[in-house]
Amino acid sequence: MKIPFVDLKAQYLSIQTDIDTAIANVISETAFIGGKYVESFERNFAAIYGVKHCISVANGTDSLYILLKMLGVGQGDEVITVANSWISSSETISQAGATPVFVDIDPDYYSINEQKIEQAITAKTKVIVPVHLHGQACDIDTIMAIANRHNLYVIEDCAQSHFSEYKGRRAGTIGIAGSFSFYPGKNLGAYGDAGCIITNDDELAVKVKMFARHGALKKHQHQIEGINSRLDGLQAAILDAKLPHILHWTDLRIKNAALYDKHLADIEDIILPKVRPESKHTFHLYVIRTEKRNQLAEFLKEQGIETAVHYPVALPNMKAYEYLGHSPADFPIASEYQDKILSLPLFPELSEAQIIYAAGKIKEFFANGYADRSVPANG
Repeated sequence: MKIPFVDLKAQYLSIQTDIDTAIANVISETAFIGGKYVESFERNFAAIYGVKHCISVANGTDSLYILLKMLGVGQGDEVITVANSWISSSETISQAGATPVFVDIDPDYYSINEQKIEQAITAKTKVIVPVHLHGQACDIDTIMAIANRHNLYVIEDCAQSHFSEYKGRRAGTIGIAGSFSFYPGKNLGAYGDAGCIITNDDELAVKVKMFARHGALKKHQHQIEGINSRLDGLQAAILDAKLPHILHWTDLRIKNAALYDKHLADIEDIILPKVRPESKHTFHLYVIRTEKRNQLAEFLKEQGIETAVHYPVALPNMKAYEYLGHSPADFPIASEYQDKILSLPLFPELSEAQIIYAAGKIKEFFANGYADRSVPANG
C-alpha cells in the first residue's frame, strides 16, 4: 500500500466539476488580477470565519510582513515568536527591520510556551506573534493578558490552524489580526501561493489593503509606498470553490486523528499528540514523537508510507540566526524535539484502512527490532 503524506489529487477529484468551472470562468472573463472572484472569496471567507474584514494577499509570508509594517514595527523594535515554526514567522520580523526574539515551546503542545513569554519582554518589544502550530490553538487568553499588561499587539499566525478554536473562539479572531497561508498543502489550500489577513479593526484593514496594493486603494492614487501582494483571480476562485467544503474536511481530519489515536494507543515507544483542553484541534499535522524518529521515517518510507518533519531545525538553531548568539541550550525543549518529531500522513481523504496499515507498520518497526538500525543523522 502506498500512502502519500497528503493527496491533493484526491481532493481535486472529489470536487472536480466545481474546480474546473471556477478556473474556466476566470479564464473566460480574463479576471486574472483583482475583480469579482477575489472580492467574492474575501467576502465569503470573512463570513464563514466570523470576522469583519478579510484582505487577500499573495501568500502567508506577506500577510505577516504586511501586518508588522502596518502596526509600525521597524528598526530598534523586538518581536516575540516561537522557537519551532516555519521561518516565515521570524524572517518577516527581520524584514520589517526588527529583531526576532524566540521563546521555547510547550513540552506537551509544541506551540509557544506561554509561561516563558513575559521574561522575553523588554522595553523594545512591540508585538507578540504566537503560532497556532499543527492545527492547535495556543492558550491565547494567557498571551492576550500578557500583551495587555505590556501594551503589546498580538498577531496570530494561523498558517496551520484554519478554523481551529480555543474556548469557542476561532484562531485569528482574538489578537489585533490573524495571518493565513493558503499554500496548496494547507487545510484550505490554493493551487499556488495565496494568503490573507483577517481583522475586526477597521483602520488596520484599510492600512493593510493599501500597503499590499502599492499603497493605493484606487489605481494611480498612491497615498503611501507599498508592495505588490495581490491574490490572483484563479487562486481566489479555486479557494472560493473549496470554501463550502472546508468544515466537512476539517471534521474528517479530526476523525482521522482520532483513528490514529485508537490504532497507535498501545505503542509505548511513541508519544501521541495531545489536545489542549477547551480547544478544537483541526490537525493540519498529526505529529508523533519518538527517540527513533530517523529510523522510523526510513522504515516507513520503505513500506510506502510518506512522512515529514516539522521542523528538523528549531529557528534559533539555524545558521540564519547565528548573529543572535543563541545555543541549543537556550531553547531546550525545541532543541530536543527537533530530533524526535515526525508528522504522519493526515488528510481528509485518508481511509481507515490506510491508517490501520500505517499503524501496523509502526508497531512492526518497534516489535521486530527495526528501531535498532543505523541511519544517517538527517534520516
